[in-house]
Formats: sequence, C-alpha cells, structure tokens
Amino acid sequence: MKIVLAYSGGLDTSVILTWLKEEHGAEIIAFCADVGQEEELDGLDEKARRTGASKVYIEDLRAVFARDYVFPMLRAGAVYESGYLLGTSIARPLIARRMVEIARENGAEAIAHGATGKGNDQVRFELTAYALEPDIRIIAPWREWSFRSRTDLLDYAAAHGIPVPVTAAKPYSMDRNLLHISFEGGILEDPWNAPPADMFKLTADPRTAPDEPETVEIAFERGDAVALNGERMDPLALMLALNRIAGRHGVGRIDLVENRFVGMKSRGVYETPAGTVLHRAREAVEQLAMDREVLHLRDSLVPRYAEMVYNGFWFSPERLMLQAAMDQAAASVTGAARLQLYKGGCTVIGRKAPRSLYDPDIATFEAEQVYDQRDAGGFIKLNALRLRVAARAAARTTGTEAQ
Repeated sequence: MKIVLAYSGGLDTSVILTWLKEEHGAEIIAFCADVGQEEELDGLDEKARRTGASKVYIEDLRAVFARDYVFPMLRAGAVYESGYLLGTSIARPLIARRMVEIARENGAEAIAHGATGKGNDQVRFELTAYALEPDIRIIAPWREWSFRSRTDLLDYAAAHGIPVPVTAAKPYSMDRNLLHISFEGGILEDPWNAPPADMFKLTADPRTAPDEPETVEIAFERGDAVALNGERMDPLALMLALNRIAGRHGVGRIDLVENRFVGMKSRGVYETPAGTVLHRAREAVEQLAMDREVLHLRDSLVPRYAEMVYNGFWFSPERLMLQAAMDQAAASVTGAARLQLYKGGCTVIGRKAPRSLYDPDIATFEAEQVYDQRDAGGFIKLNALRLRVAARAAARTTGTEAQ
C-alpha cells in the first residue's frame, strides 16, 4: 500500500509518518508544498527520509499559490467574519490538489493529512480530494489513533527519536505561508491571554516599528495588483515585497475568535501584512471605479464567497460560478491607491482611476451646472411615498381602535 502524506516536518506530521508505517505497513510518500514557509523547509527532505519516507516531494508552489489562489480571492474581496483574510484556508485546496496528482503519478491508493478531527483543515483537504478524485481513500490519523493531545505526540516523538520543533514550553501551533502566519492552541486557547510578544514572525511590534511613516503606491488592473511603487511585478514578487515593507511597520496583526465549520468557536492570531495592504488598496480603487449597484451586490455576496473558501469548497461549482461574478465585478477596478504605513496602521491617503465614476464637478459644494438641487425634493418624496402611506394607515388603525 502507498500513501501520500501532506508533510510539514512539524509535530503532527512527523509523528504521523512513523505511525502510518507502523499501523498500516505502508510505503509513505511525503509531500511538502512550498507555499511560503521559508526557513521551515530547511533539512525537510533528510528529516522525512530519516523518519521513514520512501520518496519525498518538496515543490515550490509559491507562484501558483499567489497567482491562482490568493489573487482570485483578493479580487473577490473575501473576508471571513471579523477580519480573517483566509490565509490558511486558501492554501489547503492547492496542497490537496497536488497530493491527488502525486497519488495518481505513483499509483498510491490513499492520501493522509495531519488535520485534527476538531478543525477546519480536515474538511478542506478532503472536500478538495473527493472533488478531484471521487474514489480516493483518505486517512486522517487524528480520527483514528489513541492520542488525545499534543502532549501525547511529544511523548511518542521522544520515544521514537523523532525531532520536532514544538516543546512543552512553547506549545502553540503555527502555520505559515506567503499570505499569512496563523497561531492557535496552547496558551492562546484562553481568549483572555495576550499573545506572547516574541510569538510574531512577519510583523514588527508596532511600538518599536519605525517612527517615520512609509508611503506605498499599488497599481491595479482588472482587480489585480500589478505594480508596487511604479515597478511592475508578478503576484509572487509583489507579495514578497509587501510582506517585507508592511511587516516592518507592524501592519497586519489580528486576534479574533471565529466560528469553525465543524461547529465550535476557536481563537486565532494572524499576521497578514501584504494581504492587509492589498485588500485596503483594492477597496480604495473600487470606491472610484466600481458602479454603486455592482459594488453593493458584490459586497452582499462576499460573506458567502468567504464562507465557501473557509469551509473548503474551493473546487465546488458554486464557488466557480461566484468567482466568475466576482471577476466580472472586478473588471472595472483599474487604477492606483496610495497608502501610509505607520506603527501597525494602514491608511489610504490617495486613489485614482482612469475610468473613475467620481466626478468632482458633480460632487462639489461649489456652484455647478450639472446637478439641479431642486430635483432632490421630488426624489425624496417618491422614496418617502410608501413610508407616508404606511404612516397614514397606522394612524387610521390607531384612531379606529381608540373609538
């Protein structure tokens, strides 16, 4: 039996690799998608083979991730609940898709992942796999084995000589990619506990960030960022540059309690520097270039779209349909936004668009010839008609009851 394992080299998947060999007697093909983990990939191939993998795939998918996953989601303005920009959620369909492809290439019967039975990632991995390979077998050790905590895993790792980066003194979980870093678990499970100051990786402490603000200008074409400070860049290069710039100023931190798809609430702390700047910059250009009714309709669909991404339905027909609508709405979003980054803040200070719908000759409070203010009276009366009719009806009813 061959199993393709989504392998990160972290605590869970390091234990899972050994456990799968022991419990299933299987040949394990380890797969790690480089979606922006950076230093976490050092020595991963050697570690996986030493732990028992027969073959190891470590593939640089950052450009694909940025272009085909992150940017379409940004075009749609996706935000889940109180500000989560879906950094973990959007990486899972890319990883699962490549796992299915590797399974086909190697004649593997199954894929395995390290997501727990309490989390969203199990759903995201498996919905993607089933959408692309309906009959594939999926092994989720957290739903099968006797371990009940990460402390159990640490004990197993110690007993089997498996090196892992998590210790009892620093037990929170971290997931990093090009778009963000997420932190959860351990001391963060108490929502009253402040995140440790030394936990953050992508962003400087706003209190110690530069004392001088920095201005960035981002150009957009059809809803996609295409240039930073006048230099054209592909999605990957632009995100890498913005992560450095915005991270230096402490931009992109958020601490929230969210509703998981499986039914519970969970506390997550996120760093999303580039994503935060791109989201706000795109909004600024939209304000000029997108028709009012298109914008309002698009905004009404954003929560549904974000929910699809969060819940793992990236390859569902409804997400594909809605993506087409989001892309059509974003087709008008060409222009540029200027933002000021300062001690954790990201403030829009300018925007422009070649086909701007904002006309200062109409919006001005000074004298002009386009807008006849007397027309507003009839407009208001027509919109008030139903309110006046309802008020009169209520008065008649009240009068009758009083008699």
